[in-house]
Amino acid sequence: MIRRLAAALLAASGLACASATSYLDPGGPLHEFRRGPEAPAAKAASGPLRVVSFNIAYAVHIERALEVLQGSEPVRDPDVLALQEMDAPGTERMAKALGMNAVYFPSGVHPKHKRDFGCAVLSPWPLAEARKLVLPHGARGSGLRRAAAVATVVRGAQRIRVYSVHLPSPLAISGGSRREQLRVLASDAAASADPVLIAGDFNSHGKVAELERAGFAWLTRELGDTTRFRLLGIPITGLSYDHLLARGLRLAPGAPALGVVADNHDASDHLPIWAVLEPDDSPRR
Repeated sequence: MIRRLAAALLAASGLACASATSYLDPGGPLHEFRRGPEAPAAKAASGPLRVVSFNIAYAVHIERALEVLQGSEPVRDPDVLALQEMDAPGTERMAKALGMNAVYFPSGVHPKHKRDFGCAVLSPWPLAEARKLVLPHGARGSGLRRAAAVATVVRGAQRIRVYSVHLPSPLAISGGSRREQLRVLASDAAASADPVLIAGDFNSHGKVAELERAGFAWLTRELGDTTRFRLLGIPITGLSYDHLLARGLRLAPGAPALGVVADNHDASDHLPIWAVLEPDDSPRR
C-alpha cells in the first residue's frame, strides 16, 4: 500500500511526466483581459476589501468554478481574485463571466495536459504594473519553473500589489528550495510602498512561515483543510495548502472575515478561500 501511495503521489506531483516547457522571459507571455462595456459598474471604492483565492486544477472545470464564485456569498463579487492552474481561455472566460479585468502569466506548458499553466489576478478595478516574477528551482523530473503573476489593483485612491502564487508539489522540490522561492517573493514585495497581498496554493503549510518571518501577516495560519484530494480512492485530509498573507492589510473586525467554501461543486481538488480586509497602518517590521 505504501508503494502504491508513493507511486500515486509521484504521478500527482508531475515527477513521472515528460519534461515541461518553461517560460523564463520575465516579460511574458502576458495575457490581459479588460472589463467589457456590458459589465456591471464596479463597487464603491470604499469599505473592506474582499479577496478570494482558488486553484481550479488545470482550468478544466471553469463552469463549475463559476457556479461557486457566483453562488456562494463569501466569494461573490470580490475586489481581488487570485487563480492558479489557469490557461488563457479559462482566465478570459472567468473575467467575462465575472465582469472583471484580468492579467494572466503562464509559467510554462505543463507536461500532463500539454497546455499553458500558470497564475492570474482578476479584479473589477483597474490592474496596473502587471508583470511576472519567475521563481527559482525547476520541479524534479519535469523541470517546470513556476512564476507568480503580479499586478497592482487600483481601487480608487487605494493601491494594493497582488501576487498570485502556485508553488510546486511537496515531492517536486525540497523544503529548502521552497523556502528560497518564498524569500524571492518576500524580497520582491519588500520594494512595494503599497500594501501587499500574497495569495495562492503554496503546496505547504509550515514553509509559509518564511513569509511571516519576512514581516507578512499570515492570515490563514489556522484556517484548516483547503483540499479535497483522493489517492487510490482514499481521501487525504488535513492539508492546509492555500493561504493568504498580507502587509499593510489586516482582517476586518466584526463579522466573520476569513473562511473556506466547503462545497466547490467538484470544480477542483482545492477549495476557494476568502478574507475581508482593511488597511493596517501599523509600522512595518
